[in-house]
Amino acid sequence: MRRFRNSALTLALAVLAGLGAQPAYAQRAMEAYEHVPMPPGFQVTNTELEGPVFADARGHTLYAWPRGGQRNGDAGEQKGRPTCDDTKYMVTAGLMSPYPAGLELPELETRPTCVAIWPPVLAAADAKPVGKWTIVDRKDGSKQWAYDEYALYTSVLDEVPGDTRGGRKVSGRGGGGGDGGTPRVVAGPPADIPAQFAISTVKSGRLLTLSTGFSVYSYDKDAASKPGCTGACLRDWSPVLAGETAVSKGDWTILEREPGVKQWAFRKKPLYTRTADDSARSLEGADEPGWHNVYTQPWPTLPKEFMIHDAYAGQVVADARGHSVYIYNCIDDVLDQQSCDHPGAPQVYRLAVCGGGDAARCLKMFPYVLAPKDAKSTSRAWTTADIDPKTGRYAAPGQADALHVWAYRGRPVFTYAGDTKPGQIGADGWGEFHGTRNGFKAFLLRDDFKGNAG
Repeated sequence: MRRFRNSALTLALAVLAGLGAQPAYAQRAMEAYEHVPMPPGFQVTNTELEGPVFADARGHTLYAWPRGGQRNGDAGEQKGRPTCDDTKYMVTAGLMSPYPAGLELPELETRPTCVAIWPPVLAAADAKPVGKWTIVDRKDGSKQWAYDEYALYTSVLDEVPGDTRGGRKVSGRGGGGGDGGTPRVVAGPPADIPAQFAISTVKSGRLLTLSTGFSVYSYDKDAASKPGCTGACLRDWSPVLAGETAVSKGDWTILEREPGVKQWAFRKKPLYTRTADDSARSLEGADEPGWHNVYTQPWPTLPKEFMIHDAYAGQVVADARGHSVYIYNCIDDVLDQQSCDHPGAPQVYRLAVCGGGDAARCLKMFPYVLAPKDAKSTSRAWTTADIDPKTGRYAAPGQADALHVWAYRGRPVFTYAGDTKPGQIGADGWGEFHGTRNGFKAFLLRDDFKGNAG
């Protein structure tokens, strides 16, 4: 189908055009947020992947852990009731059928407690609630800050201000439970957007949509004060109309298409919906010449050693040879839901799923994406790390056989030995629960081709 053939190039150029020649994400346009009251010692930090987030005095991102259902029970926290503490879990919880409870966990001698990897944000004895910022009691008698009644934590995975390696932002509250476990959620202020719009985090950036979830688009032939989509164009594209009482504010302006008919514009680009879109957060409209999805923040630019290819399912990130890149996912089956997808965690889960426990076999089946010694990245999303090939852990300083590898959000990325041509994603869904719980997923920027990439 024609609309898919050049879509990888279209997306790549659109992302790069949105980034311009900026040397760091802090210099890019960031989305606006509502300035809510905050207690002393807290701030809002702009991040390249999740937009504006709450942060402590050091600038480190704050996280909550809303309760979420799994196959055999729930994990996470209820409002006003923090449960992440210094309990050291020794066996599996049995949350994921058909796996039973009571199986001994790996590396018990060095297994950290929940608070060791998720330090609670403690409140002083004389601290006072401010707005949605409240104070909850911990089991040990200490006080902890909460936002919207969910207890707040930082993550030891975050190294510098703006890192969001501990979790992702989701729409609303209510947990992220499911086959992929119950992850931590980035806490942040409400977006400063008109009520009929919303923002979703997708692989290509912070996507602007209607509140219903349907995508909005901009058109190259539009001007800030004069629409270019008229006549027959309006059969396929509908202007996003503004109400009688709507007013311009910040990035948001109002265009009068004709007397009494007002249309929303974002950053001077009038907004439309696509008549043919039949699913939320669609990217298909951007396959039409001259039309683009709208982002409050674009996806960080790829390092020069990477590229984008079309696969049968969508657009996939590839290494310098054109081989598809994979992300490893892992959350262990324990009540504190520790992640096991980074080099600081036990590697037995990954070695089991990719090599039957044999590190050499795993390395051959899912080799790391190697990085040049002088590799550079313009974002914190993409970094490098030195890995011990025998263990999968961080290498010791000066280790002779260490592998210098690329990492996304602090997690190494891989290719698959079974992929021999650009665009192949033979290992997508490799592992437990389609690769979401302990396994590999292709690094798809889009997953909406439905087999029609040719």
